[in-house]
Amino acid sequence: MRIANIIIAHKNPSQLERLIRKMQHEMFDFYIHIDKKINIESFLYLKQFKGVHFIEHRVICNWGGHSTLEAMLNSLKEVLSNDQKYSFYNLLSAQDYPLKKNEELYAFLANNSEKSFVFYETEEQSDWWSNAIQRYQKYHLTDFNFFGRYLMERVMNKVLPLRKFPLSLKLYGGSKASWWTLNHECATYLADFFNQKSGLNKFLKFCWGTDEFVIPTILLNSPLKDQIVNDNLRYIHFPEGKANPKILELEDLKLMLNSNMFFARKFDTPVSDELLDQIDQHTR
Repeated sequence: MRIANIIIAHKNPSQLERLIRKMQHEMFDFYIHIDKKINIESFLYLKQFKGVHFIEHRVICNWGGHSTLEAMLNSLKEVLSNDQKYSFYNLLSAQDYPLKKNEELYAFLANNSEKSFVFYETEEQSDWWSNAIQRYQKYHLTDFNFFGRYLMERVMNKVLPLRKFPLSLKLYGGSKASWWTLNHECATYLADFFNQKSGLNKFLKFCWGTDEFVIPTILLNSPLKDQIVNDNLRYIHFPEGKANPKILELEDLKLMLNSNMFFARKFDTPVSDELLDQIDQHTR
């Protein structure tokens, strides 16, 4: 059983190096997507590490833009298209870090080979959706770059009717839904779904934060829904009212280690170096 770790990165090559060093395992490979607006040269030295590959079809990623989801999906499709077959596709950012030994993660996934791990909330369960519904009902020009785009966005949302999601699907999502671990069957279904629904991307280009609701929506409306475990295996802390997860500090160490999660985010070196050292001591 091999595992493909897809890593989305845009800064701090040394922090990404630390993550790759930490996760070295004979059955782990790494596929790195570097934001296209970033010069990739400072990252290429990482090819020296076993199992490291770089995604060729790079995307300019804008915070909150559909481009972030495009980067994730393009990377997944590229990994699926190569000759090496994987049992799991594990999406990470370069600001994630493992909380357990590689052998523990491998054994856990081997024992759960027919499951996929995705966080989600429903519209009925969650206050998140009361604000998130405008992500697709309104027009968002986050991925467009032209003078006056904010004015254009306001005008469009004033004069045009509310948008309707183009597919008749029950919606699922959440602030922690961006990062997931999919088995081969779910990963293939997801890639094929976007290939078949060519009009979906056109609609999503004008949405905001699609990485937090599109993938769980597709998978939980699929024939594979019973494979989905509502757990993304990651410790992520969103302070109340904040759109971004907390940069974790030493004070968070006990909660992280007691969470029984396999990964945590968000770390930012050099601020997080001492905390990462403490995690290394725990997992050594």
